[in-house]
Order: sequence, then C-alpha cells, then structure tokens
Amino acid sequence: MNMKKYILLIALSVWLPLQSMAWGQLGHRVVAQIAEVYLTPKARAEVDKILGNESMAMAANWADFIKSDPNYRYLSSWHYVDLKPGESFAEAEAYLKTDTIPNAYNKLNFMIKELKTNKALPADKKLLYLRLIIHIVGDLHQPFHAGRTEDQGGNKIQIMWGNDQTNLHSLWDTKLIETQEYSYTEYAHNLAHATAAQRAEWQKTDLAHIIYESNQIAELLYGEIKEPNQKISTYNYIFLHIHTAEEQMLKGGVRLAGILNQIFG
Repeated sequence: MNMKKYILLIALSVWLPLQSMAWGQLGHRVVAQIAEVYLTPKARAEVDKILGNESMAMAANWADFIKSDPNYRYLSSWHYVDLKPGESFAEAEAYLKTDTIPNAYNKLNFMIKELKTNKALPADKKLLYLRLIIHIVGDLHQPFHAGRTEDQGGNKIQIMWGNDQTNLHSLWDTKLIETQEYSYTEYAHNLAHATAAQRAEWQKTDLAHIIYESNQIAELLYGEIKEPNQKISTYNYIFLHIHTAEEQMLKGGVRLAGILNQIFG
C-alpha cells in the first residue's frame, strides 16, 4: 500500500465514525453537565469514584472518540434505535421489547441493571458502562437517533444550511446548537433550571417513552423537508427549533441524573 492510500484510509477511519455523533461534543457535554447538577450526594460520590479525575462532561464524548478503534466497533449500534414511520407507541414499545439486535434501548437497560445489581462487576466494566450510559442517554434525546432506518437517522437527507451543504442529522448534532456560541458550561448554566415538577415528570419517563418522544420530534422535522438539497433559512430554523433542541438537552440531563440516582442510590 502506497503512502497516499495509507493516509487516506487513516483519515477515513477517523472521519466516518464522526458522522453519527449525536449532539457533537458540545451537546453531549451540556447534557452531562446538567446531569451533575441534579445528582444526589451519594450518586455523585459513586460517579466520582468510578470516573476518577474525569468529569461527566469529559466522559460524555468517550463513546464517540473510540469509534475509530476496531476493538470498539461492536458498540456502533448501541447509539441509536430506528423506528418505522407512523408507528403508534404500542407498536414501537412491542418492537423495543422484542428486538434482540443490540441497540440503545436493550443495551441501556442491560448496563443500568448491571451497575445497579452486579456487586462483582469489575472496575473496568463499571467505567465502560458509566461512560456509555452518560453518552447514550444523551444520544436518545437527539431526535434523529430515534429516526428512520432507510435514511440512517437523517444522515442521507442532504440540505443546504445557508451556503453550506450538510444533512439533517448533522444539523441537529452540531450546527443548530452551535449557533448560540456558548461553551458547554455556559449552556448548561443557562438551561439547568428545571422545576421540581418538571424533574419529577421527566425522570419517571421510561426508556421506551423517551425513545418514542424523540421519534415523534424527528417525524415532525422530517415532514419539513420537501425536496433533496432543500435550502434551509438559518435564522427562521433557529427561531422555530432552538427551543426544542435546548429542551431535549435539558431533559437528557435531568433524566440522566435520575437514572444515575436510581443506580447508585
């Protein structure tokens, strides 16, 4: 293999996995930073014990960073769940409870149970599962991680964001929330004001309802795209949808805290 081909393969091995990052680095860190606000003291102590010097915000993107490592390719399908257009919640829930292919729903349930009940779980597994839970809960609040199989959660739907060509998935991963030009700490500080009633309501939502909620948002967003390479009015799109993106990040953080509080007491 000549040097040019080798460099190209290395570049592709890094670039391709990045295409399915949910929320990008900013959004994942916002979700994790918000979650830290709502942890119980006991849960915070256990999380700190497992992560060591790594904060939840820094741990939040680990599952995307390792996608270029062949040893972790088996985790690829853990980041999302695809549903069929027009499914009712009952139909979606039946599918989620019976599908055996690894996905965000069945693997999150598995890891939550392991951390909660398996007292003999080795330290390296605890670290792996905690990092993945932090990340995947964030994933499931990006609507297109509960999108459609045929377009790979919006990845195949090309659009024009101003003068830039992108796709619907990437728009919701990064471009939309990055228009606000906040750091993740600024964003989390601005969003982490959920009321006690909101926290109680959101934290009692089970994974099936969380996935379906994101799917229904995605279906509305799909419906706005009428043609290939549709030009999106950036300011109007931001006006219409930034609140939804921010509420999803807030819900993701609150629900992540609720899950960790249940696991660690």
